[in-house]
Amino acid sequence: MKTSTFRHRLRDGDTLLGTIVTLPMAATAEVLTEVGFDWLFLDAEHGSLEYSDILSILQAVGDQVSCIVRLPAAEEVPIKKVLDLGAAGIIAPQVNKVEQARDVVRFARYSPTGSRGVGLARAHGYGMRFSEYLESANDQVAVIVQVEHIEAVESIEEIVKIEGIDGIMLGPYDLSASLGKMGQLDDPTVVEAISKVTRACKSSGMPIGVFGVSAESVLPYMQDGYNLILAGVDTMLLANAAKGLLKELQSQKENKTQP
Repeated sequence: MKTSTFRHRLRDGDTLLGTIVTLPMAATAEVLTEVGFDWLFLDAEHGSLEYSDILSILQAVGDQVSCIVRLPAAEEVPIKKVLDLGAAGIIAPQVNKVEQARDVVRFARYSPTGSRGVGLARAHGYGMRFSEYLESANDQVAVIVQVEHIEAVESIEEIVKIEGIDGIMLGPYDLSASLGKMGQLDDPTVVEAISKVTRACKSSGMPIGVFGVSAESVLPYMQDGYNLILAGVDTMLLANAAKGLLKELQSQKENKTQP
């Protein structure tokens, strides 16, 4: 999938399947690209990815897959740095207030709709596609905010109405923690908070996404109309595949040694 179409596909309601990249090695992202995911979630908040790692990953995968970067913080400098590197979009973490959400949009959009600083970087073809990028960026860059705190839930009806936000990424685990119910996703209070976010997004036509450690964990959300889907993490995918292989080998070894 071409990176330039990610925002349009998201807003059109296409179901986009992705996984999380945390390892600071471009080869990891290349392998996941070859698997055929619609998008990769590059985690610069909880993962160890630095800007140089993000650049290497973007250079390695090119236009084969859309790379959306979860920022280390929902602030102006990380936003412009990541977008100047050529990311197809951003996910801003811990956006709990309406004004904060507006700022994220403003920092990610060029004038006249925003105040994104203008530089010469990879996204601009190092200056060789400068005008072309400036003309298309506001239409092509995806801006997604993460709702992962009860404060954000309380403001969700206003947040989803903000022009320029392309999607909401639900953070159910952190949301449950903000309610004093860490990890208790079946608790009625947590369920109601998640439902409130879901209802607000559906009523406004706002795309909504969620993360789960497995396909099974995100299936109920997909059935409920969520279209920005994240399942698995590179480290867990590697570990689980290795564990499965070793278990099979050990079983064969035991069978071989039995009389």
